[in-house]
Amino acid sequence: MNEDLRQYAHIIDALKPVITKPGFIKRLNELTAHLPKERRFLIKMEMKRLARPCMRSIDLRGQVKGECRLYEYRGIRHYLDEVAIDTFEEQLNIFGGFTFGVYESVMETENNFRVIREREEQQRQVTHQRLSQPQTMALEKYTVPVVNLLSYARRNQERMNFAVTIEVFAKDGSVWRGNSVDISTEGLQIKLSKDTTLQVDDDIEIFFRGLEEEFAMDKKHGVTYRVLKMIYKNDHQYLMLRRSAEIQNTPFDQFLENFIHGNKRRYKVNMSNTIDAVYSKIAEQFLSPRSPSLPVFIDSIGDKLLPRYAMLNEINTDITDYWSDEKRSLRLGYLLSASRLKWLASREANERELYVYAFTHLQQDKIYFYSASSQELDAKDVIKTTFLGFGARKVSWRVFKLVMREMSPDQAHAPLSIPDNVSDKIKRQNQAPSARLMSRLKNLSYVVHITDVTSDSGQHHYSQYKFNRSNLPHLRVFGHARNRPPTPIDTYRYRYHEQRMEKRYLVRTNITLTTTDGATAFKGISEDISVRGLRVELNQPFEGDVDTMIDVAFPKLQTLTESYDLMHLRYRVVAKNSEQNIIHLKAADGEAGAVARDFFDDLIKQNKSSLKTYDEQEDIPGIGHALRCINAKNTPNLAFAMNKEGVRYLPQAAIASRNNHRIHQIAAHYAPEDKLNFEFMFRDRNLESPFIQHGIKQIKLEHLPLRQELFIAFDPNQKLSRMAILPRFDDKFTTDESRIKFINEAIGRGQFIALHILLTTTGKPDMEMLQAEMNYVSMYAIHRARELEEFMWDIVACAHLVDVTDEVLSRYNIEPALIRKNRQQSANSHNAGNFADTASLLS
Repeated sequence: MNEDLRQYAHIIDALKPVITKPGFIKRLNELTAHLPKERRFLIKMEMKRLARPCMRSIDLRGQVKGECRLYEYRGIRHYLDEVAIDTFEEQLNIFGGFTFGVYESVMETENNFRVIREREEQQRQVTHQRLSQPQTMALEKYTVPVVNLLSYARRNQERMNFAVTIEVFAKDGSVWRGNSVDISTEGLQIKLSKDTTLQVDDDIEIFFRGLEEEFAMDKKHGVTYRVLKMIYKNDHQYLMLRRSAEIQNTPFDQFLENFIHGNKRRYKVNMSNTIDAVYSKIAEQFLSPRSPSLPVFIDSIGDKLLPRYAMLNEINTDITDYWSDEKRSLRLGYLLSASRLKWLASREANERELYVYAFTHLQQDKIYFYSASSQELDAKDVIKTTFLGFGARKVSWRVFKLVMREMSPDQAHAPLSIPDNVSDKIKRQNQAPSARLMSRLKNLSYVVHITDVTSDSGQHHYSQYKFNRSNLPHLRVFGHARNRPPTPIDTYRYRYHEQRMEKRYLVRTNITLTTTDGATAFKGISEDISVRGLRVELNQPFEGDVDTMIDVAFPKLQTLTESYDLMHLRYRVVAKNSEQNIIHLKAADGEAGAVARDFFDDLIKQNKSSLKTYDEQEDIPGIGHALRCINAKNTPNLAFAMNKEGVRYLPQAAIASRNNHRIHQIAAHYAPEDKLNFEFMFRDRNLESPFIQHGIKQIKLEHLPLRQELFIAFDPNQKLSRMAILPRFDDKFTTDESRIKFINEAIGRGQFIALHILLTTTGKPDMEMLQAEMNYVSMYAIHRARELEEFMWDIVACAHLVDVTDEVLSRYNIEPALIRKNRQQSANSHNAGNFADTASLLS
C-alpha cells in the first residue's frame, strides 16, 4: 500500500466487502466525507486497484515461519503455510475472487519474515526517536545563529527581488534554463539546476526570456555577466553574477535603471544584507559595552610596540581602576610592558596569549605595582612559589589574561549596508573617517585584550603555597619602579545612548559620605554628576549594601551657595565596583532627594557651557566610535545574548572569536553550520539554583556582574551531548583534590577545558546606531522591521566565555605530559571515553 494511503487503512478495510456491490460509492462518500476531494479520489482508485483480478503465483517457502504446502486455486499453484491459507480464503470471501487485495494480504501475514524485520526496524526507530527526542529538543532550544559584529555585506546599488525565466549561454555552447532571483544595475543572482558545468570567473550570456513578451528586449544578443560565487542549496545552484565591465550595453543599462526605479516597490528591494546588518549592530551594542575585556590598541613604530588607546565600557573599567595609582594616574603600561608585547608579537597568530599575575602594595599612601607573567615566573622558578603564595594572600591579587591580535586602521570604517544613491543623508553617513582621524590611527597594528580572570578558588589555592619569607626581598624584580612611569595610554568610553537617562558632567570636588545612622563617615571625591545621579570615589571600601540610604556632604560647593543645604543630601547606593571604593548613587525619591535634584539642576543649567561631558573628551571627533568599530571586528571572546521566555532565559544570538578554538569546538559540536549550541551552559537548569537563572536575579539585585569558572570534560566520540560534554561549575567542587581529579579524568577520556564566565544584564538599545537601516527596512517590509524591534527589545542579558584552560592546568600543577596531550587534543584525535569514566566525572 502506498505510504500516503496507509493512514487510511481503516477506511480501506471497511470498503473491501462492498467493493463489488452497488452501494460502494455511497459507502465511500460516507466514510470519506471529512476528507478533501483529492483524497477521496485516491482512496477510490486504490480500491479499484485492489479489486482487479490477479494471476500471480505465491510461493512463501523460506519466507514465513510456518511449513508451506501446495495450494491450488483455479489453476494457479501456490505454496502457502496454514496462516497464509486462512488469510487467502478469508480475503477470497471479501473480494469474491483472487485479486490484488488478496495477494497483498497474503504477503503481509504476521509470520512473514520480511514483515517481522520491518516491524522490528520500525520499533527500533521509534525507540531511538523517543530516547533522542529530549536531547534533540534541548539542543534546538539552545542553538543560535552566529553574528559577525559590524561585518556585513554592503551594496553599491539597490537590489530588487526579481523572478523571471532566463536562459544561460556558456562559452562552450552549453545552454541552461533557470530563473532570476534578484537584480541590480550591476549584478544578478540566478537559480539553475545543480548539474551545470559553470565555474567561478566564467563569462556567460543571459537572455531574460520572461521579459521579452512585455518589453522590447534584444533576442539575438544576451547580457554578459561574470560568475562571482556559486552556492548549492536544496538541489539547486545559486550563481552570484556581475555585469562584465568590458562589454558595454547602454540600452540595457537604461532599461534596467528605469525598470528598477519604477518597480522596486512592486517587487520589493532585497534587504537581506540590511537585515543582517541590523542583527549585527543589535548584537554589538548589547555585547561589546558589557564585555569584560579591555581593548588596548598598540602602535607599531619601527621595532617598538607602544600601547596608545584603551576603550572603556561599563564592565572593564575595573581593570583601569586597578591599574590607577593613588593620584588616579593610569599605569596600565606596567602590565603591557615592552618585553611582554614583543613576546606576544613573536608568537604564531593563534598562540598570542599570556597570563599575568599581579598584586599591589600600599606604603605611605602610595601604591606600588607588582606583576609577573607565567613565562617570567617559569624563568625564575626559585621565587615563583614565593610570588604566587605571597601575592595571593593579598586582597589586591589579580590574574589577567592578555590576548593579542593583528588589526588594521581600515577596520575603523563601518558604513551603512545601504547604497549611497538611496539619499544624500545615507551618503553622508557612509563617508569614511576624516584624514585627521585616520592619521592618528595609521600606526595601529595590534589590539591586546586584557581580561580579569581572577577566581576565588584559584586565589585560595595559590595562597596555600608555602614559601620562605626570606625570599620576599627578591620579589622586587617584579616590582614596577614609580620613578619610571609607563607610556601614557589615552582612554575613550563607549558612546552608549539611553543607557543613562541623563548626561553626566565631570565635576571633581571633595565629598563626605555618611551612613544615615551617622556611625561611619567616608572621605572621597566626586567623579561625575547629573541631576539625579552621582559617582564618587572613596578613600576606603564602602561595605554597605546596595540600596542603602546615605548622606553626602559637599563642603567646597557649599561655599558657593546659600540657597541650598549641601551638607545633608540624601542618596541611595545603586552600584559599586569590586573594590567597593567607587560608588554609584541616585538621589532619593520624593521630598528626601529634592534638594539634591534642584541644586544640580541649577548648577548644570548655569554652567552648561563650561562643564565637560564624557562625549566632549574626544580630542578628535569620532575616534571613540572608530576604536569601537575596530574592537568589534576583533572580538576576543565567545559570547551570547539572551532573552526571557516565561521564567527561563534562552540564548538568541552568539558572537565568536576565530582564536577561541577550544570553546568553539564544544559549542559547534552539536550545532549545524554557522550556528552554535549552548545547552551545556544550561545543563543545571533543573537544579535548585541554576547558574544562569539564579545569576541574573542576583545581578538585578546587586547591580554587579557575576563571575564563575566552569570546568568541562569533552569527548566528541560520545553520541549523546549529555555524555560528550560534561560541565561542572567551580562552586560544585568541595576541594582542590576533587578539581584535580576531574581534570585528570577529563584529559584521560578526551579533553579538559576551563572557562571563565561573566554574566551580566544588558542596557537599552541605542536607536541612533540603528535608525537609518531600520527606516529602510520599514519602507519595504514593515513586518521584518517589527521582527527586528521585537528581537532587540527582548534581549535582557548576556554571557561572555573566556578560555582559561592553560591557567587552570598550571594552577593545579598538572603534569606537563598531560598538558601537552590536552593541547594537542582535537575533535578527531583522541581515545573514546567510556561510561565508567563518565560516571566518575558526574559523581
